[in-house]
Amino acid sequence: MKQSLKPLYETNFHNMILFKKGKVRDIYNLNTHLLFVATDRISAFDVIMSEPIPNKGKILTRISKYWFEKTEHIVPNHLESTDIYDYPLICRQYANDIVNRSMFVKRTEPIMLECIVRGYLVGSGWKEYQSTNKICGIDLPKGLKEYSKLPSPIFTPSTKAEEGHDENIDFQKATEIVGEETATKLKEYSLQLFNFASEHLLSKGIILADTKFEFGIDRDNNLLLIDEVLTPDSSRFWSSADYAAGGSPKSFDKQYLRDWLTSQSGWDRQSPPPELPPEVVEHTRQRYIDAYQLVTGLVFSG
Repeated sequence: MKQSLKPLYETNFHNMILFKKGKVRDIYNLNTHLLFVATDRISAFDVIMSEPIPNKGKILTRISKYWFEKTEHIVPNHLESTDIYDYPLICRQYANDIVNRSMFVKRTEPIMLECIVRGYLVGSGWKEYQSTNKICGIDLPKGLKEYSKLPSPIFTPSTKAEEGHDENIDFQKATEIVGEETATKLKEYSLQLFNFASEHLLSKGIILADTKFEFGIDRDNNLLLIDEVLTPDSSRFWSSADYAAGGSPKSFDKQYLRDWLTSQSGWDRQSPPPELPPEVVEHTRQRYIDAYQLVTGLVFSG
């Protein structure tokens, strides 16, 4: 099969029903199932950049598939197949666009929580800690530095906003949104997944600083892990070789792009995003490739 060599920024499958368009994924309605197509769009600070990152969608799809298969013993997930010959016939006319960057998944009712687990003090958690010595209501030791390892991983959920920014909440608020039984299951599964992945990645020289999980309920009322899992878009991956608390470690995610946007582009985060220079696109792409190869142990071949 001849694959498209051009980056995929938009999908235009005219005889399929677009169920949802996310920052990265275009999701199509297949009745009891959905087709997730990971484009090469990239977002930073909740804004989609105008330039794609070539092969990014293929990398995200392959990493998610890797983790869905690795974590089935912890929690079931929505993935049915990434082989387009398992998809409904209506999908196959778009084979050149969707091969290696799509997932055929069970349709679920998403739970309206972002299930974030943090193992290190960084990002919005660091900002909250500086003013309160807490993250999402969880007390932390005083005197921690930015990038410090936390005494143990913590579950810090947030709301799932359709538009705008998600809001960090405490566990009590999470129980009010989804109920105590579901919130407790989400916390337990999220921590188990994080601990399993952390140990697995550390053996490959990667620190899992934090990550986000999403869950849904299927037609049989089963709780499933959905969306993407443990990718450079949903996680912070750091090199363990040069990690030190207080110093920014080498990352294998889109932190390079965030750093360029905040320190060199002059962007105010209000106006349209700046044009990404070719070298920024390529350096960002290389970090995604590095992440894939380190996580899976496979060579990325496009």
